[in-house]
Amino acid sequence: MQRQNDRELRDELVKLRAEHRQLDDEILDLEVSGSVDQLLIRRLKKKKLALKDQITKIEDQLLPDIIA
Repeated sequence: MQRQNDRELRDELVKLRAEHRQLDDEILDLEVSGSVDQLLIRRLKKKKLALKDQITKIEDQLLPDIIA
């Protein structure tokens, strides 16, 4: 059962990382193109940050802290 859960978490992690990279590219394109829609850029950055938080949460579940 644990392996199935780990596999699902890893699949979700791959999906979230891809979405995070896609947002990063989209933000960069907007900034470089001179399209100064600051509200859109701010929203995308906020969404990217939320994705990063989800990624970190899943990574913490997959790699628990080891107290030495």
